[in-house]
Amino acid sequence: MKIVVVGASGTIGQAVIQELEKKHEIIRAGRNGQDVSVDITSVVSIKNMYEQIGKIDAVVSTTGGAHFAPITELTPELNEIGIESKLKGQINLVLLGMEYMNDGGSFTLTTGIMMDDPIPLGASAAMANGGVKAFVKSAAIEMPRGIRINSVSPNVLQESWDKYGEFFPGFEAVPASRVALAYRKSVEGAQTGQNYEVY
Repeated sequence: MKIVVVGASGTIGQAVIQELEKKHEIIRAGRNGQDVSVDITSVVSIKNMYEQIGKIDAVVSTTGGAHFAPITELTPELNEIGIESKLKGQINLVLLGMEYMNDGGSFTLTTGIMMDDPIPLGASAAMANGGVKAFVKSAAIEMPRGIRINSVSPNVLQESWDKYGEFFPGFEAVPASRVALAYRKSVEGAQTGQNYEVY
């Protein structure tokens, strides 16, 4: 399969590529130093990426930002970061990518544990994650030509524990290699409308 991994330079993106490149052709997409450049907050940038790549068999999104702040300090402008990137950015990868997706292909987006197991400062990220999950579930019943769509909801990563662990007291971090298996299940499997939790 010809697979686009958006967010290829991130911890999860690298683990997904390591898992999938054994069997598939991988196109690395991201903001810098990749096979193709893309900014998911820009519709024009997403369109340009697909025009460069052409027909594909799968899109895996391991990207999407959000602002972490106490709810009392979360302004509409700061909340917009998660809406533009994690929520709309990933959804636009689907909306703009369908015409490039081969029959029976798949989209895999990324949500996260915070929508189901909240942490302080995480309300905006949780909102975006929940929106992506709802979109995936609903879009799955309408996707044309046998195209599938799923999402993966990872826990905090072992590889990121030193940086983010203090925000997740009592959580059990998971290795990125195990998270990558959920993306492989989505790409190579047959299910659709799923949110694979890796907790």
